[in-house]
Formats: sequence, C-alpha cells, structure tokens
Amino acid sequence: MPTPRPEYPHPHFDRSHAWLTLNGTWDFRADPTAQHTEATADGYDQRITVPFAWETPASGIAAHWLQTAWYRRTFTVPPAWQGQRVVVNFGAVHHEAAVWVNGVEVARHEGGYTPFAADVTDALRPTGEQLLVVRVHAPADKRDIVHGKQRSMPRDDYDGVCFTPSSGIWQSVWLTARPATHLTALRLRPTGDLTGIAVEATVRGPHADTARLSLRVRGEADPVLLDVGPDGTASAELPLAAPRLWSPEDPHLYHVDAELVSADGRDHVTSYTGLRSITVDGEALYLNGRRLFVRGVLDQGYWPDTGITAPDDAALRRDLELAAEAGYNLVRKHLKLEDPRFVLHADTLGMLLWAEPASPGRFSPESTSRFADQIEPMVERDGNSPAIVIWGLYNEEWGLDWDIPGDPAKQRATADAYDRLKALDPTRPAVDNSGWTHVKTDLLDWHYYDESAASWATTVTDLLNGDRDDFPVRLGPDYLVHKKLAVPGQPLRGLPNLNSEYGGGFTGLERAWHLRWQTQELRRHDRLAGYVYTELYDIEHESAGLLDFHRRAKDLAGVDPAHVNAPTTLVLDVTPVAPGRDLLTATRDLTVDVRVSHHGTEPVAGALHTVWTPVYAATPGSPGVPVPGCRAEAKPYVLGEPVTVPATLPEGWTSGRLHLALVTAGTVVARTALDVDTRTAPHIGDDPLARRAD
Repeated sequence: MPTPRPEYPHPHFDRSHAWLTLNGTWDFRADPTAQHTEATADGYDQRITVPFAWETPASGIAAHWLQTAWYRRTFTVPPAWQGQRVVVNFGAVHHEAAVWVNGVEVARHEGGYTPFAADVTDALRPTGEQLLVVRVHAPADKRDIVHGKQRSMPRDDYDGVCFTPSSGIWQSVWLTARPATHLTALRLRPTGDLTGIAVEATVRGPHADTARLSLRVRGEADPVLLDVGPDGTASAELPLAAPRLWSPEDPHLYHVDAELVSADGRDHVTSYTGLRSITVDGEALYLNGRRLFVRGVLDQGYWPDTGITAPDDAALRRDLELAAEAGYNLVRKHLKLEDPRFVLHADTLGMLLWAEPASPGRFSPESTSRFADQIEPMVERDGNSPAIVIWGLYNEEWGLDWDIPGDPAKQRATADAYDRLKALDPTRPAVDNSGWTHVKTDLLDWHYYDESAASWATTVTDLLNGDRDDFPVRLGPDYLVHKKLAVPGQPLRGLPNLNSEYGGGFTGLERAWHLRWQTQELRRHDRLAGYVYTELYDIEHESAGLLDFHRRAKDLAGVDPAHVNAPTTLVLDVTPVAPGRDLLTATRDLTVDVRVSHHGTEPVAGALHTVWTPVYAATPGSPGVPVPGCRAEAKPYVLGEPVTVPATLPEGWTSGRLHLALVTAGTVVARTALDVDTRTAPHIGDDPLARRAD
C-alpha cells in the first residue's frame, strides 16, 4: 500500500532536504473510558492509516463519538542525521495531543487546527528503532473548543449545518533534522513599493547570538549576509532586479533560500512569496493598484471518505481548479485552517484566498481564549502566501451566542481578535465577524439568503444605497431576526461591501436559477466589492453545491456558472418569476432591456446576439444572430446603459430559452439567458414558489 499523503507537508518553511514522513499505518487502540496510560503497552488491537481521522473510512477505523484513543508506531533515524537535532512535526491533531518517544513525554498540544513540533533528540535511543506514542482526546462536547463545522454533542446552535466530526491525527506527521541553533521562522512580505522582499528571520539555539544568516532570492544577485541580533532575529530587504508582480493572471513566485551558520553547523530553510499588494480605498478593493471585484465561492474542505483530510495532494489542487472553471477568482476556505499545501496550490494557480480559523460553539472565557490562540499560528504558517488577500475571524457570531449587539463582552472579544490579527499582519484586510453585525472590520460583508427574487433584489438595493442598515436572517422555520450591519460606532458606509454568502433552492434546478439571477442582481451595483457564493460542492446532508460531494457535475438546468461569474456579464432588467419561467408574456413577441457589467481594465463594446432553445437547454456553441441596432457597451466598474432587445418566440413554441451574448470582434465576451413562457401569463405576480423573507 503506498504511503498516504507522501508530499512534503510544510511548503512555506521547507526543510525537505532532511525529512522523513511518518504517514502510513500505525497501531491504534480506542480508550473510551480514558483509563490507559502511555506505559500500558498492550491493547493496541487495531491498525489506523495516518493522517485520516478515526471517524473516516479511509482511516480503517470508522469509529464515531470515540473521545480518546492512542496511536503507536516505530521509526528509525536516518544515519545521515548523526549529530543533528531530530524533530517530530504534526500538521494538525484534533483536539488535545500528548506525545511520547521511548516513554519520555516530549510534547503536549491543544488546538485541533494548528501545527506543533517537538525536539525528541534527548529521548532517542543510541541506535535502532524508536517508539512514538500519541494520545488524543477529542471531546464530544465541542462547544467550548474550536471545531468549525464538526458536529458537537450536545449540539451547537448551528448544528444543522455541521458535519461528521474528524478526530485524531488528520494532517501529516513527519520528522526533520536541524542543528541545535536553527531557524524557527522565515517571514516574507513584499516591500511597500513592490520592488523587493522584506525578510524577518527568527533563530533559536545556544549559539543564536553569534550566528550568521545568508539570504538569497533564487535567480537574483549575490546573497545578503546578516548577523543575528541578541534577540534572535535578523531582518533585511532583498531587492529584485526586475520585479514581477504576482496576480491571478501571472502567479509568479519568488523563492528565498536562508542558510544559517553557527557553531552548531548549518541550517537551511526555503520559503517563497509573491510581490503583490491588497489595499482598501474607500468602498473598493485594489490588487496591485488595480480595482478588484471578488467573485468568490465557499469551500468547506470536506471529502466523502476522508473527512477534513484531502484524500491526496491532487484533490486539494483540483478543488481550486474546479472553482476557477466555474469562473471564480477567490475561494473562501470556511471555518478551517486548511492543509498548507492547499495554500501552495492557490499560490501557484493564482487563485485568491479568504482564510479564516475554526469557530467554537458558544461564548465563554475558555472558548474566547482558544479562538484567539489560533490567530498567531494562522498568520505564522500561511502569512507568506500571496494568494491570501483576506483574513477572516468569527463567522455569524458563532462562538458568540448569536448576540454581538446585546453584549459588550462579546463586542470586546471580537474587537480584540481583530486587533490581535492586525498587529501580526497589517498588510491584509481583516473581517471581524463575517456576515453579521460588525464591531471592528476592514470589510463590511453580509450573508443574505432569500428564496424570493423580488425581495432579494429590493433588500440588496436598499443595503447598498444606504436605505437600510439591517437584513433578514431566518434562524429557524418560524424564527426570523433582522441583523444590523454594525454596532453603533462602526462605519456603515465608506468600506468595501461584500455579500459573502448567498444562494437558494434545494434542487439543482432551483439553485442554478438563484445563482444566475442573484449573481446578476449583485452585478447591477457598482458600489459592491464582490460576492462569495455558497457553495462549491455538496457535503453530507447539505446539498447547496454546484457540484456533488464527489466533485461531479450536477444538473444545473443548462446554466454554466462560468458565464454567471465572468468578468463581463449581461444584466437583464427583469424580476424573474420562477425557475423555467423568468418572464411571462401574453404573446410571442417581447422585449428585454440588457445592460453590461464589466470588470476589465478597458471599456467593452459589442453587438448583442440572440438564439432560442427549449427551456433548460445548455448554451449553444453559436451566439446566434446579431440583433439589428442592438449594441451594448460599458466602462470598467460602471454598469452600462440599458439596450432594448426585441425577440419573438419561434412559431409554434409556447415557451423557450432566449440566449443572449455580447460579441466583440468575433469573440463572445458575455452570456446570459432568459426563460420565457406564454402559457402562464394570466398568473403574472402570483408565484407559488416565491416567498418574502421580510
């Protein structure tokens, strides 16, 4: 059986010249009454595949609601590591871990999403096999610990959108070798003028104060030599001869080699970053000085047989590719510090990321502290990434008892988390409490779900025009609240607005309909800075995805998400009635006003083409025929003026799908469609599928 997840696990702090994976088959014993100790050598009656959580089929265990278990395996230190310090590394273990080597405790860690490591050298035997033992405790009651979308028992307030827990070792385990005096951090950021790389290194060990550090950007000039300061840090700016910016169109990366020389020998670490800026200016976001409109999709990081662990490295990359194929330029990894290689693939593919930590289930001093404890590891591990352009923190007041407005203590906890994050990384915008009431934030985002196209359009318009500062949220079948955008004192205007969760419908047909029309409505508003659609794929009982849980295509009734999410789209001045009957008309003749929403760098103009197909049919290969006199145009980020397009249903048809395309110099640059029905014309305005949320 091949070793699962054999790739190097920590690409932003790369010691792959001296490493050994410990993934694979381990001995395992369940300890449901938490009675065993490390010294109890017997009872390992099962085998588990690391790094898959013990609830998953891939682990070979598939045990549910087991709270405590033990792992055991042996390893041999490579002879080439003689004289080096040997370190065992854990990518993530949910939730509490204790680690022994040859009976000596070497580490304890709490926090199911953050990495940890231990120098085990002093516990090693002189030669031969070494025994590694790990005890994991994953409480069923997760309300006071960070657990994101893992289900808790007793249940959280948001249990209905949670999934099977993922307990135990769920990211890679590996050994590395390093000298006693060594690098512990290598922070890379673009210089303010985007002409070089600012480096801050941290060194620890008995000879740190006399060590010398060499920093070199691959392919650039001679290395920069630095003395390590008495505090164990060294910093420098590495200029670049011909700076090349990182962007989604050109995801160029710079690799930095760091070599530390001390009385204990040489330590070598490689990392990388990209030259890019992400800034807020008024109500707009700018990437490298160019306006950015976020076309995002939610990704929760679950897989059918492997839980929160990707089955292989290719699966992490494939999810990003699927998002790009659907027209998205950003992925919001939801309530989870994802495997670092996911971030690597986003960096190399040019996919923007919104990264955020896991949430607890209720508000308490313990949960607040545990939530905050994730922030520094998150920034330390992933902060070199150019792809991450937004940091998130809390989500919808989860872990805050759904009550920021009513409790000053919860407001302080939210503001404190924001301040902690911004002190660590002032270079990226941060969201304090995504979707609901904001306390201290760089982006004013909101989560708005609505099954009525009419009330959806009205509420979005009122929010963006400033005519209302709250929106309806349905917390239960008969429980509707109105969430304020912000507490008093937090600006309601003058910040970028994002609708960072939306979508509707239960069937693929309904979801595609809402995707098409709700996204179009968002594109109507020039003040909007972007959106995040919920979501990329189904998970367990949740069928909100554009793809199914196995990442296979679903029946979207002929809707292509790539057309919906394109940089240039067509906006129809229509309030649609229902799936399959967007526009009801008493005759075969109709007109529709068409506008262009364009997020390019130069104006766009072209001829409007139309072609008919049956309702629900996919977009034809041909854009159809040009409509005489119908030319549409738009400036960047300014919705174009309406162009009235006449059309006639083909002879004998009572319904049909009118496909519209904008063609420029022979190239189709935007598409949309309109389902027309003459049979239900008497019932205009009486839609049994539409209901108001407010």
